[in-house]
Amino acid sequence: MMIKLLPADDAVFVNLQSGIAPAGLRIADGGLEPPGVLAMLRRMAARLDAVCAPSAWVMVADEEVVGLISMKTPPDAQGVAEIGYGVAATRRGQGFATAAMAALIHLAREDRNLAGFTAETSVKNPASQRVLEKNGFCSTGTRMDAEDGELRVWALSVTAKYLYKS
Repeated sequence: MMIKLLPADDAVFVNLQSGIAPAGLRIADGGLEPPGVLAMLRRMAARLDAVCAPSAWVMVADEEVVGLISMKTPPDAQGVAEIGYGVAATRRGQGFATAAMAALIHLAREDRNLAGFTAETSVKNPASQRVLEKNGFCSTGTRMDAEDGELRVWALSVTAKYLYKS
């Protein structure tokens, strides 16, 4: 599966909130996320772009925006950032998240400031867990979240720097 990641800056988020795709692209049927979620992602990207840009990307397949993938935190002192992703409801189950994660990992391996990623999935979301497993993430345990319930915690090293911390 061929997927491209295009940086999502503030202008891209403004347009997505209005249902407008980046130039030359279209948005998946049914849209990506509700406006409130896109607004939250826009705020998060603006905060993160101040320290590590780009921090968010649109997933593009066959000239269609099918989802979003982003950092949720800037890289910490060890170079590890938390990430999240979502695929348009009408495009789920087609491998887009798995391919986008692979593309993001490829970008991270070229970035000397990134050593690894963490992610969290609902324990009741096996599809999202498979995305991470297929991309080499290892489950490191679970934790409870007041809003989301029980979450499985994942980690992936993209460099030896993270594997062999001193």
